[in-house]
Amino acid sequence: MLTNPHFVALLPLVLVAATAITVMLGIAWRRAHAATVAVTVLGLLLALVAQGVAWQLAPVDTPLLAFDDIAMMGGMLILGSTLVCAILAHAYLEVFEGAREEFYLLLLCAAAGGLVLAASRHMASLFFGLELLSMPLYGMLAYSFRERRSLEAGIKYLILSAAASAFLLFGMALLYAQTGELRLDELMTVLTETSGVWGLAGIALMVVGLGFKLSVVPFHLWTPDVYEGGPGPATTFLATASKVAVFFLLLRLVLYVPAFQGEWLRTLLAILALLSMVIGNLLALTQSNIKRILGYSSIAHFGYLLVALVVGDGLAAETGGVYLITYVLTTLAAFGVVTLVSSSTSGEDAAALHYYRGLFWRRPYLTAVLTISMLSLAGIPATAGFIGKFYIIALGVEAQRWWLVGGIILGSAIGLYYYLRVMVTLFMLEPGMQRRDAPHDWGTRAGGLVVLAVAFLVILLGLYPAPMIELAELLGGTPLGGTPLGGTPLS
Repeated sequence: MLTNPHFVALLPLVLVAATAITVMLGIAWRRAHAATVAVTVLGLLLALVAQGVAWQLAPVDTPLLAFDDIAMMGGMLILGSTLVCAILAHAYLEVFEGAREEFYLLLLCAAAGGLVLAASRHMASLFFGLELLSMPLYGMLAYSFRERRSLEAGIKYLILSAAASAFLLFGMALLYAQTGELRLDELMTVLTETSGVWGLAGIALMVVGLGFKLSVVPFHLWTPDVYEGGPGPATTFLATASKVAVFFLLLRLVLYVPAFQGEWLRTLLAILALLSMVIGNLLALTQSNIKRILGYSSIAHFGYLLVALVVGDGLAAETGGVYLITYVLTTLAAFGVVTLVSSSTSGEDAAALHYYRGLFWRRPYLTAVLTISMLSLAGIPATAGFIGKFYIIALGVEAQRWWLVGGIILGSAIGLYYYLRVMVTLFMLEPGMQRRDAPHDWGTRAGGLVVLAVAFLVILLGLYPAPMIELAELLGGTPLGGTPLGGTPLS
């Protein structure tokens, strides 16, 4: 029977879906870019408020979804990232030649998929959420289809995402053949009692499928090309909300499902983490495109995040929460600057690093935002990124995973070079160099205000991280489904 707690828990998802339907009907009736943006932003704001209210009632269960602290924090980050992407898309698409309103419809559908994925407790909802998240991204990445790179990015992501889904489905099929269960908690309990080669193969294939979505090494080859070719707002969503949803699903599996706590799986995740840290940073060294640099940087950062999954106990959940908050804020600020600079023209995105040469002398406040982002990604003190990096290193030391700690330190040292390279470029000035500028009134527009606000949060949480830490501490409390700790099951 559906009770009030279940309605409140489902309300954010319902609001996002209702907003998508409203936008679709509005497009069919009359195209109006400003009105579409207003409806999208309003719907996402209401969903964010509803998510905060629903968190007070967590944990709550339904047969397919578990609204525990992991799902709630994941939902907050997904909705917040989507809201920023929608606002940035307004600035980006103002000069876009062609239909603009459908982008927001795709964005809302992808956000709904992310909410489902972060709360999944059943194979059906897991696959449905993953596909609902991925399929709109094909269109978002190829939205500037007149640009060859954008169309190429959409096609590449389509093909490789389909391959990842095939791995995931095959893994699910093997697990179902081994256990006869589709609910993740029941399935993994049975698998723990009667483990077999097919069950282990199924888990490995699921890790491969989800590894593609997180773009960890060796499943990372699509990332720089897709980041470079996709429109700024689409790439921002892919780098933040999309990866947050997949990581929270993996965090739920590793923390609360016994079969995902085997030493062989932790060893596999540790190898993937170390490879991602080192290779992601090394490949970024030779890049001259800021979106490719951020793409390789994201590979390295999710290598750092995998340390939380490798440890899988103690402060792992809290560490994952802190690091994801810092990563999302920093990435939104960095991609926000790229999007604002790119929005000054309807042509190709301003992704090449030489476009940013001497940006300080033309847009000093925008340069400050990008500098803060680079410092935070590098883990420099007084930024939020330092707090996240400190938590990851402390977790590795506490678990005595010394080679992972060494990988974090080595990767951070390598990363410092190319982050500083971007910052130095912002202050260099040579006559006759190609350049792009954000509009003169960028700071008074919604996109500019949001980017400044996110950069302010990066500094604020670096100096006073207590609210972020208190929020992340909530992740350690509920098992899969939440019912044993007082949740309200759906009967």
